[in-house]
This record gives sequence, C-alpha cells and structure tokens, in this order.
Amino acid sequence: MQKVYKIKLGRAACAADLSDGSERGEYVCQDYILNRLGRPHRSINLMYCYYPNDKEWPARISEYYKDKKIRFQWDYPYDDYFPYLGGIGGSRDGEPFESMRDIRRHGQDVTLTLTIDPFVSDEHLAAIGEDLKSFGRLFLRINHEATGNWFEFNKRADYQQVADFYCRAVRIIKEHAPNVQTILCIGGIEEMSAEEMVKEKEFTQAVRDTDIWSVDKYMALHWGWPVDIAESGGSTHMRSSVREIYELTRRSYERFKYLNGGVSKPMVMSELNADGNVTGPYEQAEMIRLFCDMIEEENAEWLSGFCFYQFRDRGRLGLERQDPNNADVGIEQPVMQTYRELIHRERFLTSMTMGGETKLPVKLTWRSSEDAEGIAIPLHFEAPPVFCELFFEDESNLMLELNGRWFYKSPETRYVDLMPAFYGNNLHGKCELTLKLFAPPASGENDLAAEDGMFSWCYTLEKLPVIRIRTAPIEPDKDKKEGNK
Repeated sequence: MQKVYKIKLGRAACAADLSDGSERGEYVCQDYILNRLGRPHRSINLMYCYYPNDKEWPARISEYYKDKKIRFQWDYPYDDYFPYLGGIGGSRDGEPFESMRDIRRHGQDVTLTLTIDPFVSDEHLAAIGEDLKSFGRLFLRINHEATGNWFEFNKRADYQQVADFYCRAVRIIKEHAPNVQTILCIGGIEEMSAEEMVKEKEFTQAVRDTDIWSVDKYMALHWGWPVDIAESGGSTHMRSSVREIYELTRRSYERFKYLNGGVSKPMVMSELNADGNVTGPYEQAEMIRLFCDMIEEENAEWLSGFCFYQFRDRGRLGLERQDPNNADVGIEQPVMQTYRELIHRERFLTSMTMGGETKLPVKLTWRSSEDAEGIAIPLHFEAPPVFCELFFEDESNLMLELNGRWFYKSPETRYVDLMPAFYGNNLHGKCELTLKLFAPPASGENDLAAEDGMFSWCYTLEKLPVIRIRTAPIEPDKDKKEGNK
C-alpha cells in the first residue's frame, strides 16, 4: 500500500509575485503562465479602477474615448485600467472576479490594485468589502503610487485628502472583509540625499493604519509609452543603477518603520522591473538578475516580497511582448529565462515541511499560498522515467509538485502528465522523489457558510490517483536491435 505523509506549505524568505494585465496588456490565464514558468506565485496582481459616479462609467475609458488624441497615458477623465464591475449595483459574474477565481483555484492569492475616486461614499467601500470577503487572504492595494500626480484620484483631491481616504477605505472595507490585507504604496525615499519620504506628513497615519508597506521602483522606465519612443536626450524616460534602487527601497522600509514607532510591518515592492524600451532586452534581464542577487547576497530580511511587472506587455515591460498581429500570442523576451531561473532559487520558493504518516481519507486545508496542509507521496524511480503520469477518479481541484515542477489538476481533469518535471532536469540512475498534493478551492472562492470559511477552505481527499511510472519505452527500439539497417 502506498504510504502517505502530511506536508505543510509555508512562506518563502522573499515571496515572488507577478502582475498580470494592466493598461499595457491583457490578462493571461493561469494555466498558460504556470506552464511557462513551472511554479505558481504567492500572488497575482490585477489592475482595476472604480469611478462609479462618472458619466462614462463603467466603460474602459480609452475605449470610450478611442478617438481622443492624448499626450500622456493618463490623459483621460479617469485611469485607463479595466473597470471594477462590482460595488453598488454591480455584478460578481464578470471582472475582476473571474480572473480572481482563476488565480485562486491555481493555488495563488490575489493582489487587487484598485484606483478609486476618493469621494465615493462609505456605502461604495462597504460594497467592495462584501465583494471580496469570499476570496480568502487577499491583498488590496488602494490608490497606489499615491504621492505621484498622474492618476485621476490625485487630480481630484490633494495629498491629505488622498491619505485620509486611504485610512477611511481601509477601515470600512476591513469591517466587511477581515480577510483583506491592505497595501499602502507611496513613493518612499526617492532621492539618495533625502532623509524623509515624499509627502511624509500627509501619509503618516496611513503608514500606521495599513497592513503592508510598499513602493514601486523601476530601475529603468519609459513613462512616455505609448505616445513617444525613448531616445537619447529625451525627457520621458529614466534609468538608475541597480544599487540605487535597492538602497532607496531599503531606506524606504527603514523610514516606514520609524514612522510606525519602530515597529516593523511586511515590506514589498509592488512593481519591479527595468524597462526594455530604455535598456534593451539583454540589459533588462541582467538588471533583474543583479537586483535579486543583492537580495540573496545581503540577506535582505527586511523585504517580504517583490512583484514583477508584468507577464505580457504591449511595450517592453513583460516577460512576453504581445504579438502586434495577434493579442492572444506572446513573444518570449530574454528576461523570461532569467526570471524563471530566479524564482526557482531557494530564497524565493515557498517552504515545505514534512509531517508524520497519515491515512486516507484525509482533510486538506487551504488558507493561503503560504499556509496550507497537503499530503506527500514518496515515489521510487529505478531509472530516469519515460512515462510518469497520474490517473484520477474524483473531482478534486489540486496543485501538484514533483521534482521542482508544479502542475494543476482541475475538477474535470482525469489525467495529468508529470513528464515535464524531468525535461531539462532529468534523473541520473535510481532516485527517490516526493509527489506533493494541495487542494485550493475549486471554484476559486471560499465557502462562507463553513466554519472559519472566510479564512480557510477544506477538502477531503478520499482516494489517491493511480500512479504510472515506466523507465523504458513500451516497445524496444527496433533500429538498435536490427543494427540501424
């Protein structure tokens, strides 16, 4: 009989998150991303806006004014993100909720970046909280880059009003959805000579009220995209050194901590990249590698995680660039291979802790991408496999890991081919490996009627899959037998 052990999924030393879709590109489904990168992320970031009192709402503003001549990406009546279609009078049948469900059923948490009109009523904020409370641990980044001047909320309100709104939104949304963890994203320390943050006085209370501190830092950025082209001598792009961005981020964390009375909170980089429009594709990849090398070499325990912006981009900020002939096709950039290697380094991987032997049926509990109980099944290989596959008879929704490679099994799926776990990472002789199984919610949402349903999802696994391992072809090589005649 196959032995089964308990296993606990835990935090990475530094979590890896990924942004998926924005004003610069469309959402890409999680099946595709998982197969391209070989592992899930802690969280997937979605970019949406909510301006429900505007006459154009709920249209995406660039589509509403598709013939409008613009001089800057944000020259519209409100931010050109996908419209958040929940809230008062809204529906949870469309976006962002379908994407949120896709993310969670694939064993990842959601980061919802949401720009909001700072003059919406308390009732609007309460409705957002009601929308989000079935999605388990969810990171909510409200009015990010709030010390800037480009988003519409900064044009409608002064900085103190924006900061006060953040505190009001945090309070009301969390009253309705305690599962939500809020992210304050402001400029932080922006100059090496600066001692204080930009707009520090206005945002001090927000620093104290939020759950997580954050900055967006680009080592190179062409903010004039898509209106102009970055060229030498131009005024719509920038480039910094990798060391400078690292130090500005570290010093921002120290200043956050100072403003919070010396008490630490998690610190993340909610957007990190080097724009290939400025650096070209090869130096973009090298800068990302250098930054992650610094995190490892300097043991940056102050940094809880970073979010790479983004998976597929119409410009040069993506692991893929959108094919101009077909929006559904991505063209891999050199940074893809670099990023794939980086996120498989130990520092950026979730931890796994083996427990004692258990028996089926077994209850699998999913609280978040950093807190879940699953099972581990030891597998013996006499030689490198030619076939390694699973056959299921149940409707489980599972995330599976073998030999460092992750796989998704939907409730409808009956067969999973594990051979990609050995492509480029094959075994040498006899080997013992462990197959891990975890069960995130099949619908992408928790059952609020269940005990502790807002924070956890439970699934009882009744039966193991049939495991088929073969270390030789089903029929011998006739060419070798016959001497290649």
